[in-house]
Amino acid sequence: MQKKDIGLLVLILVVGFVVALINPRFLSPINLANTANLVGLFGLFSIAEAFVIVTGGIELSVGSMIALLGVIFVDLVVNHGVHWTLAVIIVILFGSVFGAIHGFLVTRMKLQPFVVTLCGLLIYRGIARFYTKDATAGFTFGQTFPDLEWIVAGRSFGVPHSIVAFAVIAAIAWVVLHRSVFGRHLFAVGKNEEAARYSGIRTGRTIVAAYVICAALTAVSAVFFAMYTRSISPSSHGNFYELYGIAAAVLGGFSLRGGEGSVVGVVLGVILLQVLQNLVNLLGIPSSLNFAVMGTVILGGVLADQQFTRYRERQRAARSLED
Repeated sequence: MQKKDIGLLVLILVVGFVVALINPRFLSPINLANTANLVGLFGLFSIAEAFVIVTGGIELSVGSMIALLGVIFVDLVVNHGVHWTLAVIIVILFGSVFGAIHGFLVTRMKLQPFVVTLCGLLIYRGIARFYTKDATAGFTFGQTFPDLEWIVAGRSFGVPHSIVAFAVIAAIAWVVLHRSVFGRHLFAVGKNEEAARYSGIRTGRTIVAAYVICAALTAVSAVFFAMYTRSISPSSHGNFYELYGIAAAVLGGFSLRGGEGSVVGVVLGVILLQVLQNLVNLLGIPSSLNFAVMGTVILGGVLADQQFTRYRERQRAARSLED
């Protein structure tokens, strides 16, 4: 673990200890299971966001993509009788296409990732609302899909399957980012895209792949959220989720400038955000302050990253003078 990860883990333990002292219900099995379920749900797209951020990009359309792909998934299963396994594959393919389009616009058309994904945020939300005619999409009364519900929304030995899926994807992401050639290419592109290109890395393909992976994981997250909520209001479903993913990545040590970060850090960042949200709920603080807490966390993470970067630069400068 990196120093940032250890510091984040200590912060989680301290916050958890304080919350448990204030309200013992925090450590109740029901509360812990519900919190773990939310960690799994929000963790899936947070890892997705990290793949783009490490390249120096940003993905602002995650929430709108979850709404649109969730609506498509529910419509395929409920209204068109498509088997859920095929529906999941179709949704992931749709997500991959969205990611490829974003990557193409960023690499080939030389558009800023912020502009591309901001337009995606508006476009996908608008299509979702048009697709359902602004009505809520969901499962009809009494309609059940036992296998799908058990795999996606069920629990084994009290452990939510969402946290199991999150753990598996986090482990795969850790191997890809930290133990593979592709992962080294992602970090190199984020650190210095021009230098990476001169060193023989196909930077365009690497960036496109990052957006495709992000969108595909977001599609998986959309299925989990569709089964969790069982109804989707296209105007509000997934609102601000992209900010949650960015906050978790920044807390996990992913610099918004690219080239830095740790999957372990993202996992810890997601846990911390959920513990803070749980704290807000247990203390009876108005839920409207959730966004204020999230914004404060993002600001604090960016400031800490900036100060840490300046500190390292001063240390390097001091060493070079000594030599």
